[in-house]
Amino acid sequence: MGNPIYTKASVTGQWSELASFTGKLADMAADCATAYFRKPIEVMTKSDDSPVTVADQETERLMRELISETYPNHGVLGEEHADTGLERDDLWVIDPIDGTKSFISGLPFYGTLIAYVRDQRVRIGAISMPSMGEYWIAVDGEGCFLNGNSCKVSKCAQLSDAILLATSPEYFAGDKLAKFSNLRQQTRVRRYGGDCYIYGMVASGWADLAVESGLQSYDYMALIPVIEEAGGIVTDWSGNRLNLDSDGTIVAAATPELHRQALEYLA
Repeated sequence: MGNPIYTKASVTGQWSELASFTGKLADMAADCATAYFRKPIEVMTKSDDSPVTVADQETERLMRELISETYPNHGVLGEEHADTGLERDDLWVIDPIDGTKSFISGLPFYGTLIAYVRDQRVRIGAISMPSMGEYWIAVDGEGCFLNGNSCKVSKCAQLSDAILLATSPEYFAGDKLAKFSNLRQQTRVRRYGGDCYIYGMVASGWADLAVESGLQSYDYMALIPVIEEAGGIVTDWSGNRLNLDSDGTIVAAATPELHRQALEYLA
């Protein structure tokens, strides 16, 4: 099932079994989502006006089944189905298809996000990009890996030198749009589109800054270790560490200096 790159990361510590299982989840999600990609598919509209397809729903259903079969005492928080066991010490936070708008548009920038939380701290985070053949997994204390190879953020320390990524300016509204507009004018390069893929770009050092708002916990929990274990900083726009109850704003930066400068415009 799937691509063996998902289990090649050199994870040997206490989280190795769960890291391997994360790869299995990513494989399953990739197989399911890919079967529907660029095929005729009905697009439905959820209560928040966002699109959803059977691919989203079926992928998450299969992921939940595998978690329940393997770790019946673990909780699951996801986008498409009812949450279970949120009070438990072990919790999986999953987004089966992050970037449904890309998915239904035939664009390859959709991914699967997987976070494993133990005692309210994200211990494992993964970004799987099925159509790109790329997979980031980050494990608490062991680093961040892209297709099994260690990756690191850039050394960019000045906004004037930074490459800034965001999914779309349309996701910023009111004063958040004004703040983002002021920030982007200070950067060297701005690019839009990519959904969760943009955080893989920051973690791998190809981009320096990612900024978004309006996210849900299943959109950002997996990103925390990916950025931090690659050496970067990720917080909300007020500089607070992200958690399940964060306000949905996010800024991921390669260096503390760049993060501080971004907050001057966002906070």
